[in-house]
Amino acid sequence: MNGGPSGFNNAPVTRSFIIASAVFTVFFGIQGRSLKLGLSYQDIFGKLNIWKLITSVFAFSSTPELMFGLYLLYYFRVFERQIGSNKYSVFILFSVVASFIFEIIALAILKDPTANLLTSGPYGLIFASFVPFYFDIPVSTWFRIFGVRFSNKSFIYLAGLQLLLSSWKRSLLPGICGILAGSLYRLNVFRIRRAKFPEFITSFFSRLSWPSTDNPPTAPARNLAGNVPSYTTRQVESTYPPAVAPSAVEPPEDSVATLVSMGFDQNSARQALVHARNDVNAATNILLEAQSH
Repeated sequence: MNGGPSGFNNAPVTRSFIIASAVFTVFFGIQGRSLKLGLSYQDIFGKLNIWKLITSVFAFSSTPELMFGLYLLYYFRVFERQIGSNKYSVFILFSVVASFIFEIIALAILKDPTANLLTSGPYGLIFASFVPFYFDIPVSTWFRIFGVRFSNKSFIYLAGLQLLLSSWKRSLLPGICGILAGSLYRLNVFRIRRAKFPEFITSFFSRLSWPSTDNPPTAPARNLAGNVPSYTTRQVESTYPPAVAPSAVEPPEDSVATLVSMGFDQNSARQALVHARNDVNAATNILLEAQSH
């Protein structure tokens, strides 16, 4: 389960965020300051350290956290492809700010001036992304390993659990704050899901990162709430020709309904599911890529 086609096609904001996170982590790791990036009560309510507030959003405190964190950020690029770079930028900002507010409240309640209670890294964004992952990404396959039943989403949950418990209490608290932030976004608090940045901000990320080599640049995806333009079956077929072996199974109605709820045409959704062997994630990306043809 990889969130669609490999690479960062239609995901320039995710690409920029991952690059920034990796650079900050390596930079402070070389200096031996990674473990000092975690926020404490004193950093907020004592002598305010602005640099720690900024770096704690991007830099992980250890290599295992970096590996699992970047893997999850890379997978969750599927949401940028679904809602577009503009709204995904709003989601990032809201998740980071809301989770940070929850963290400040937690530090105020715990009031321990001697310990770094919060580990550093984009925990707010990562665990906020698990909310739409749980509600909006359907399970497409089930399988068993040593008699234990898993779904195609299980390994994402396992990676998230590993990251959540990587520093025990120091990582558990930021993870919970991120889940709360993602829940507020899903509840559309302050109508945040309708908010958008000026277009020049998201286009800046496209110019900032190196171009993707696997596919030519395409127009960003639109809002899931129904603003995605409809694409005809012919467009889908031209993007993924009949040479791709289609599924012999009729696409499930709930999968078709999921794609239609994103604003896609019903016939196009069925055709994409056939070519994607009824994988909703792959079908979504087929439809999104069709807009460039």
